[in-house]
Amino acid sequence: MKIVIVEDELLFLDVLLKACAKEFGHEIVGVAGTGREALDVVPATAPDLLILDLKLPDSHGLDILELLRLKQALLRTLVISSSCDEYTVYRVEQAAVQGFLHKSTNTVTELALAIAAIEAGTTYFSPAYRQARLDRSLNPLAFDKVLTAREQTVLALLGEPMSDIEIALKLGLSPETIEKHRFNIMHKLSLNTRVETARYARRCGLTRPTAPL
Repeated sequence: MKIVIVEDELLFLDVLLKACAKEFGHEIVGVAGTGREALDVVPATAPDLLILDLKLPDSHGLDILELLRLKQALLRTLVISSSCDEYTVYRVEQAAVQGFLHKSTNTVTELALAIAAIEAGTTYFSPAYRQARLDRSLNPLAFDKVLTAREQTVLALLGEPMSDIEIALKLGLSPETIEKHRFNIMHKLSLNTRVETARYARRCGLTRPTAPL
């Protein structure tokens, strides 16, 4: 298969390149380290498979995939990520990709299984992802099951953490509206304090951790 790899970690990229080209015998037709580069490389090379890291320096990998599929709707994609939290699982489900590998696993072994499965027209999702997806499906308080899209946006900003006034300014809403959203979020998720709410936002992956709470 012709493969494009989008990965910004050089050591991990080297592992992927050697495995795909030397061990598995596939043709690497392009490499990108940012989302912007991927938007140029993928359409120019028309790969059979895109191996895509989710955490890129300038964007989220699945946001880039949405843009790429506007040009190549049937782009087969194998996602590789160091995160397997609730939000990541949710985004991957929505993206309808053909596979997911967690970076903490034996990547080369699983990579071989994943590529072979995708080449054969099926899918491959690592055990870590399958377990996280099962946990999310069994959780009645999963954020996307109980919160509106606007509440999810507010919750992500509460995890920064930002004050009601700061969130209001960012979203172009009134502080009173943000306060109402926050109250509804905490009620729906059975959370009692702002700190608990911020921790929830980080734990489920809506907000990326920057400092301990």
